[in-house]
Amino acid sequence: MITNFIDGLQNFHFLQNALITAVVIGIVSGTVGCFIILRGMSLMGDAISHAVLPGVALSFILGINFFVGAILFGLLAAVIITFIKNNSVIKGDTAIGITFSSFLALGVILIGVANSSTDLFHILFGNILAVQDIDKYMTIGISLLVLLTIIIFFKELFLTSFDPLMAKALGMNVGFYHYLLMILLTLVAVTAMQSVGTILIVAMLITPAATAYLFANSLKTDDVHCRRTWCPCFAYWTFHRL
Repeated sequence: MITNFIDGLQNFHFLQNALITAVVIGIVSGTVGCFIILRGMSLMGDAISHAVLPGVALSFILGINFFVGAILFGLLAAVIITFIKNNSVIKGDTAIGITFSSFLALGVILIGVANSSTDLFHILFGNILAVQDIDKYMTIGISLLVLLTIIIFFKELFLTSFDPLMAKALGMNVGFYHYLLMILLTLVAVTAMQSVGTILIVAMLITPAATAYLFANSLKTDDVHCRRTWCPCFAYWTFHRL
């Protein structure tokens, strides 16, 4: 079986595209998923990955690139969820449930209007073997952008994920980094949509990060036992040490 797979990679270009795309998506989704797990926002990844469905359908109706509509609706879902959570007595998980179901229902309606349910329903489950060269290069480009952004803002994302109150005390704009992470999450969900689908991307975001959380004591590579014993003093020291 392994020999046949290696021979297939050498002879079939679509298998090469599928392998490269899968590896890239696995790396970037696991990286973003670490911050999602630390913030207790696992359901947010599920909501945004499904909220892009009406954006894809609307893009198909308007005849524009589906990435545009998907990103806009993903960001819109994140804004609505955050607004409801911060400006009402409704808790975050309830806001996610309301927004998730509403956007999914809107997507189903728009799919019916588009009269092309077969193509658009592939977005839910993906087709890794149908990845073209342009999809592969777009996945690599967006993934590099997401990883570069995380590297640049690692200190800020690190502290706001562990202790947002301390981050506010240090004068950081916690809301900005929250929406920055939502933008990165949306980009990952949209990028993986065509290859692995909006359902599987949730598993790729959450499962690797949750598994790493069971074994790792630090978000960085050094062995800092901070997961169970986090304190504001250590947060301040770590932030200025990075």
